[in-house]
Amino acid sequence: MLTTLFPSTYNRYASLPVLGTVLESLCSWLKSRGYPTNAITRRIQVAPFLDQCLRKRHVQSLSGCTAEQLRACFPREDRWTPQIAYSLGRSLLCYLEERGELASTTTETERLIDAYRQHLETIRGFAASTIWRHGDLADDFLRFLRYEDDPQRLAHIRPADLEGFIVQTSSRLGRITMQKVIAIMRSFLRFLSASGRASVGLDQYLEAPRHYRGQHLARALAWTEVLSILRAIDQSTVKGRRDYAMLLLIATYGLRRGEVCSLKLDDVQWRTRVISVPRPKIGTPLAVPLTDEVATALVAYLRDRATDSGTRQLFLRVRAPQGPILPSAIGDAFDYWAARADVRMPGLGGPYVLRHGVAMNLLRRGTPLKTIGDLLGHRSVESTGIYLRLQIEDLRDVALPLPTRDLCLEVRP
Repeated sequence: MLTTLFPSTYNRYASLPVLGTVLESLCSWLKSRGYPTNAITRRIQVAPFLDQCLRKRHVQSLSGCTAEQLRACFPREDRWTPQIAYSLGRSLLCYLEERGELASTTTETERLIDAYRQHLETIRGFAASTIWRHGDLADDFLRFLRYEDDPQRLAHIRPADLEGFIVQTSSRLGRITMQKVIAIMRSFLRFLSASGRASVGLDQYLEAPRHYRGQHLARALAWTEVLSILRAIDQSTVKGRRDYAMLLLIATYGLRRGEVCSLKLDDVQWRTRVISVPRPKIGTPLAVPLTDEVATALVAYLRDRATDSGTRQLFLRVRAPQGPILPSAIGDAFDYWAARADVRMPGLGGPYVLRHGVAMNLLRRGTPLKTIGDLLGHRSVESTGIYLRLQIEDLRDVALPLPTRDLCLEVRP
């Protein structure tokens, strides 16, 4: 493929001391991932620059290098460095990792985190997303302790160390999130003590910040604003049709971002007009009727959806590399089209306000609270009851009258 892209300067790239032997196969790999020809060409054009950076760091061959060593050789991000050089570096790293050509080095931290994640999966039965969150916070704590420099550090953890980590973490998180942080830290400390790596009882030194149930209102959009966002989506492009279908699913059924990402082509049962929604958070699928509006939006998107992606996921990336979308893509799409619709977000915003808007709309239409909870995937009626507090007009009807002046007790000094 190099000869096709650079018929007259082929030797310039093929003779590079470090990257010359992998550029041909790298081009084919990029092509198979859906990268357009111009994107591949621009990456290869900066290969001499990246090759020089590698040689300056004394990397004479890619064989035997670890991912950390390669990342350290990539050029720093500044205005004098071509931006495409970072893209080439990331593509090269993914290519080598997929082919298993990088040397694997397992650190003490990675071994401990893997053991903790296995404990959460086999002993406690946590969901994959919860295990991932626990592992990330445990990794942050180990880095705070400089565990890699001194593996015996865990045996000498003091309450002051725990306090220092909590203070550092709480500087960027709110009280509600810090409750989850404390719960994860307690779990990790109990695991360390049970495995003999740390002292027993350290988890008792951590106290979660006080948060009163119901002290905050749910963030929801008015139904007119939900419709404004959907109408603002430009459906003349593949991305617009995909974004419209994703956000319409949330606005119709109140789905979570993870549930939309998990949808597969086989989950849409066209003949029976039912969508089987996977629920990674709950574990039990949800069957919802396929409405005409949702069916029309899905058909419009599927007509131009990439067919050679090799995956059965319903929603795919529209830019290279090809593959399923991540939950963050739904958040990005929502933020973009909400800004186009000039809709002001309540609180932190995000696709969850769409989900809450669905609940509020169903509640105003007289839908029973239990039905709304089943649709949203709530285990407890209390989780759904928070939307009752947002029914301002209905609450006014049941409000008690203020006592008259004659009935007020006169307080004398």
